[in-house]
Amino acid sequence: MKVFRRNILLWLGLTLLIFGCDSPVSAESKHAKKISGDCQAVILTNENFLPALIKSIDEAQDEILMSIFSFKAGEHKNSYPDRIVNHLANAVKRGVKVMVVLETTRGREDNLTLQNKKSGDLMASKGIGVFYDSPRKTTHTKLIVIDQRLIFLGSHNFTQSALKYNNEISVMLNRPDLAESVRNYILKIIRDGQ
Repeated sequence: MKVFRRNILLWLGLTLLIFGCDSPVSAESKHAKKISGDCQAVILTNENFLPALIKSIDEAQDEILMSIFSFKAGEHKNSYPDRIVNHLANAVKRGVKVMVVLETTRGREDNLTLQNKKSGDLMASKGIGVFYDSPRKTTHTKLIVIDQRLIFLGSHNFTQSALKYNNEISVMLNRPDLAESVRNYILKIIRDGQ
């Protein structure tokens, strides 16, 4: 597992070096790792992802776009996915535009689709814009853009297991130049699903 994790960190570091970086982004955890001292990127492993995401949601001023493969909220009101929903709902109350894209599959009654529909219904009841991808194409993304500058991407689904127990890795990038492309990609998924 250590070799796999090292290879992932190496891949992420090389990817960021190719795209270039300017200045640091902080994460409030001793386990979050900056990719380099002069780079606007932070690696978030395992349980370090959730605090960074929630802090970013709480600081959002304009817009939050998410495209999430598996979102399992509505099971327990204090679960990590439900906490995300509550922070997103609070952002909506502050006037932030929030849009979440969820995966649906061709088999409309499979567990993933049912779970995402339940989460989507919960979010919609709290004023969050919910969209579903086209069932003709799997959307396996775990991708977030906040205020057209901050990007989260990686392996974290929004399930209790992924956010609390699994070995997961994601990257938080403060890159407005890349955020526009990522935002447009999410908006394309929304258009293709309609």
